[in-house]
Amino acid sequence: MDYFRYVDNELWCEDVPVTKIAGDVGTPFYLYSCRTIERHFNVFDQAFADVPHMICFSSKSNSNIAILKVLIRQGGGVDIVSGGELYRALQAGVDPHKVVYSGVGKREDEIKFAIEKEILMFNVESSQEIEVINACAGQVGKKARIALRVNPDVDPMTHPHISTGLKENKFGIDINRSLDEYRRAQQLDNIDIIGVDCHIGSQITEISPFLDALDRLKKLIDLLREENINISYLDLGGGLGITYDEETPPHPTEYATALIKRAGNIDCTFILEPGRVIIGNAGILVSQVLYTKDSDGKNFIVVDAGMNDLIRPSLYESYHQVQPVIQNESPVITADVVGPICESGDFIAKKRSMPQLKRGDLLAVMSAGAYGFTMASNYNSRPRVAEVLIQDDRYYVIRKRETYEDIIRGEEIPEFLKEKE
Repeated sequence: MDYFRYVDNELWCEDVPVTKIAGDVGTPFYLYSCRTIERHFNVFDQAFADVPHMICFSSKSNSNIAILKVLIRQGGGVDIVSGGELYRALQAGVDPHKVVYSGVGKREDEIKFAIEKEILMFNVESSQEIEVINACAGQVGKKARIALRVNPDVDPMTHPHISTGLKENKFGIDINRSLDEYRRAQQLDNIDIIGVDCHIGSQITEISPFLDALDRLKKLIDLLREENINISYLDLGGGLGITYDEETPPHPTEYATALIKRAGNIDCTFILEPGRVIIGNAGILVSQVLYTKDSDGKNFIVVDAGMNDLIRPSLYESYHQVQPVIQNESPVITADVVGPICESGDFIAKKRSMPQLKRGDLLAVMSAGAYGFTMASNYNSRPRVAEVLIQDDRYYVIRKRETYEDIIRGEEIPEFLKEKE
């Protein structure tokens, strides 16, 4: 459930009309519902209430510090994949002992930063990374807590670009090699092994891949404990899908019930890393129609949001529902909704049935809360858009729209290119 609804044919977010925000802030902008975020987090959290667990929100899905603060205030931790995401999480007030650090390419400075802040654990992705973390921990003068990210070779049945649990993917350590890697890590002076980690992909709409992965992880944990390698945390990652179009993903309660039953008496604290399932349907992208045109019978609706603002349709051919902010009785046409970027791949929707629109109309791109702004860029030297958060009947700009000055900040013309006076 989300808190976007029509009131007298006008789209509202919680208790504020979207047109009000568009008039005040301008377009395009991302709009998030605080009530929806809190509700989604609490539903997910309560689904695991019967077992020791920790919900670490996947900050790569939406890393605005205000969004992180909403979730931290609910008791959540944060899953990070970079030093920048750790910095953001700390600025939002996270307890470092509720931070897990994933990601296949951690730099030494990022590793030291995380050790100094005493995060809960690193999810280690390779043999060399274990050695680097051990060396960094020695230099910092602290032990680093780790889990190995195990690649279980499970097909998540999702888009190939967001599949992460197969042998052919770059992530994790092959499950057949993982026992030897744990043995080696146990001999290192500055490493404290506390967990096993697995993440098989994103936007997964079936429970069976999660259960298949869990079965393989249970066998590994049994083998580790036989060798006196203590495992107290089982990180099952994220990846639970949402409804963009006609998908029917399992409810978090159904997902949790199946996992808990299959885990049995595993005697571990579960770590879950939901991202999209918390924030995806809690956010929309609001855009304005710049032009409409007919090209040899093909209709185009040109809007002021482009692939630099929301790249998912161009990158993954992802579906997002697109609907007018003000509903009307205009004839329904089939049209492509395209942006202003100088690329043929710049589109939000193709061959979509929708009311005939006119210049100045507002469109809402639904289910845009996850992997929207976080993947935005300044391509074509376009300033990144504003982000807005609504709580009840008030809205807050949680990121200002960039200016032209913002997009060249940090650039400099060297002296030899400057004209001589």
